[in-house]
Amino acid sequence: MTLDIPVIETDRLILRGPRESDFEAFAAFAASDRARFVGGPYPRLRAWGGFLATYGHWALRSYGMWMLEDRASGTTAGRVGFIFNESWDEPELGWHVYDPFEGTGIAYEAATAARAYGARHFGLDGVISYIDPENARSRALADRLGAIHERDGTVAGHPCHVYRHPVQEVA
Repeated sequence: MTLDIPVIETDRLILRGPRESDFEAFAAFAASDRARFVGGPYPRLRAWGGFLATYGHWALRSYGMWMLEDRASGTTAGRVGFIFNESWDEPELGWHVYDPFEGTGIAYEAATAARAYGARHFGLDGVISYIDPENARSRALADRLGAIHERDGTVAGHPCHVYRHPVQEVA
């Protein structure tokens, strides 16, 4: 089965569906301390399941997370997109940036592109982001994206801040 995952291009990135060659970068992130904000660190087998869930989400919901490819080098740089897991309040716009791309501004570039695409093509407008209260970088990115801290909540049994993104002007 081949999924028709749309491709989005920005100045520095290609947002695309996952390839098996992306798994090493995905697994390295999942095993790192930085994954603590998304329920990790994870062992490699659990990372493989999470990686495969990317396909399942696209197949079930017709939207999901894109892999980020650095246009200049072809290197897998992270993930961005929409997640709506069972028991969640509503779809979330989420992001993970892999080493050595953290702090380069690509999360903002990717999230802006994904958010606009989601509003225009998936009807996902004014979405939320679940952010761990200790994740200062993600809180700062949400602020930069114009999202506001709407409430405190829980996701997957962990406390979080729920940020609401602004409604997009869809043409």
